[in-house]
Amino acid sequence: MENYTLEEVRTRKQVREFLDMPRKIYEGNRNWVHPLDNDIEAIFDPSKNHLFDGGEAIRWIARNDRGEVVGRIAAFYNKEQAAAEEQPTGGCGFFECINSQPLANMMFDAARQWLESKGMEAMDGPINFGSRDEWWGCLVQGFELQPLYANPYNPPYYKELFETYGFQNYFNQYTYLRNLKAGEFNQSVYDRVKRLEETPGYRFEHIDKRNLEQVADDFRLIYNKAWAKFSGVRPMDREQAQGIMQKLKPIIDEKLIYFAFFNDEPIGFFIMVPDLNRVIGRFHGKLNLINKIRLMLILKLTRQADRVFGIIFGVAPEYHGRGIESGIMHAFEKEVARGEIHYKTLELAWMGDFNPVMLRMVESYVCARKHKMHTTYRYLFDRTKEFHRCPRLGAKRTENSQP
Repeated sequence: MENYTLEEVRTRKQVREFLDMPRKIYEGNRNWVHPLDNDIEAIFDPSKNHLFDGGEAIRWIARNDRGEVVGRIAAFYNKEQAAAEEQPTGGCGFFECINSQPLANMMFDAARQWLESKGMEAMDGPINFGSRDEWWGCLVQGFELQPLYANPYNPPYYKELFETYGFQNYFNQYTYLRNLKAGEFNQSVYDRVKRLEETPGYRFEHIDKRNLEQVADDFRLIYNKAWAKFSGVRPMDREQAQGIMQKLKPIIDEKLIYFAFFNDEPIGFFIMVPDLNRVIGRFHGKLNLINKIRLMLILKLTRQADRVFGIIFGVAPEYHGRGIESGIMHAFEKEVARGEIHYKTLELAWMGDFNPVMLRMVESYVCARKHKMHTTYRYLFDRTKEFHRCPRLGAKRTENSQP
């Protein structure tokens, strides 16, 4: 029987081994795209990740008897996010492992014991030490498809590794797919749009890239109304919003980001970007100066990035049910009809099953279909405690709530 040892990642050599380890798992897999090293390392850099304010993170690599790296895992927590859960909850993520339950168990044990020592009572995984729209969840359906940029991809056996250890399904996240062709909405979408057009004050338009500072302010205003009520999601400050837009600036296509306004007040947004995974696979994780130039030229001069990644869709709660999402999608469709959009498909990721209203909206009004599914697992350290799935958005947990 193979013996394994864990090493905390401390040295540059160990960081390099942590970053390179997935190549062993995905060698020969044409769907996997090597993540950019800079994206991963930024998560573990306290100067770049605000969750280190009131939080910590740790990483390990695992070796076999021959000294080969055969697994990796990270554990992390943020006190403010932990306190927002049913019990103080940390996370584990960036999990990669050969098909060995004993090895997986050893890595999960290390993450659990470290989190327990920090006062946590549960851990979610595999998740990100950062925003939920990146590196979140275990892929359980859609293995034959290429992942979106900064979205998880893993072999089918990871599901068994998590569930055999004792992780339970906290919620599922769906990725939806829609072909980018005009005239594919159902009639109810056009009926809703017609009502909006007949109501004074509404307008829907794509952004002007020269005005990103105002775009960031409008985004933050709506985000804090629409998303900050989610468990574990903190309100966004102006610096964060401006930082997001500056990060996106090099790849922004103006006709992929739309806002809805009522009497000039921002009330909804849909942010899409070209999916970089169509391009960055050839970089093998390295985004140096030469590859940055290559990336910009490819995006500007070619149509290789033919898939659109819908990052986030939000509507201020007081405007729910008025068809704002239909108005935004119709504005986008008009650009498609004019031939201004060269992309072939749109994918919308991170649609949680705890938000059935959003799922119905995407299926009925965006006219997209389920394409992939990821699962976010939770492991309660007290194995006698009753497990509850994530409550539906808008529902309050009661003593008699059923899992």
